[in-house]
Amino acid sequence: MATSSPVLTPRGERPLALVTGARRGIGASIAIELAQRGFDLALLDIDDDGAHETMAAAESHGVRARFYRHDLADSAAHRALVERIVADCGPVACLVNNAGVSAEQRGDLLELNEQSYDRVVDINMRGTFFLTQAVARHMAAHAGAQDGYARSIVTVSSVSAELASTERGEYCMSKAGLGMLTRLFALRLAPLGIGVFEVRPGIIRTPMTEGVAARYDERIADGIVPMRRWGVPQDVASAVAALASGQMAFATGSVLNIDGALSVPRL
Repeated sequence: MATSSPVLTPRGERPLALVTGARRGIGASIAIELAQRGFDLALLDIDDDGAHETMAAAESHGVRARFYRHDLADSAAHRALVERIVADCGPVACLVNNAGVSAEQRGDLLELNEQSYDRVVDINMRGTFFLTQAVARHMAAHAGAQDGYARSIVTVSSVSAELASTERGEYCMSKAGLGMLTRLFALRLAPLGIGVFEVRPGIIRTPMTEGVAARYDERIADGIVPMRRWGVPQDVASAVAALASGQMAFATGSVLNIDGALSVPRL
């Protein structure tokens, strides 16, 4: 299902950002921050619960926003989806790969089953790879466009790409895969001037972390996060928007940790 907003300006007068997992949490904050910085938006998520509120918040900044219901795991549909978005909204200037799922249940690595592994990897890594491929093909075809917009791909992964947690091995492996995705696409797209980046959030207060909030409250109080606080979605959104702007294009392939120094090695 697609929900369109009233047309505020002719299509193409602003850069378009495609944001996955955009209806709530980190994705919603990213979408609203990009709207504040002048991006029109194509918002993707698997259902529309909360999407209209996010669209309204984005549109309050005078931009256009359109929602597309899409299952990231359905990689066969990605190419047609990108074509539809371009037809509806214009060329994609920025892709933000934010959508993802955690392990359905934490547990012993020796008991990890194939169903849980396949679910997480199909969405977080396989789905993200093939959507990125579809958007990258589109960007490559428009690399010579004289519209003045920077092209960028920003993937929101996790500190779990580096910090191992044996209770959710499938999640850690999927996020580590996104690190390689960033490096591969950075190399492939660098000659075209397209910046590709990875943002690794740490412990962020979102609906995904509600179930373990008490546990993390204790660990943060004990100093696991040197800044001694939870991260909030806006911390991540500000970083993504800075990378999307094109001002850091020469840093393509870089990783930015948004974690209050959680990932800094210590004695």
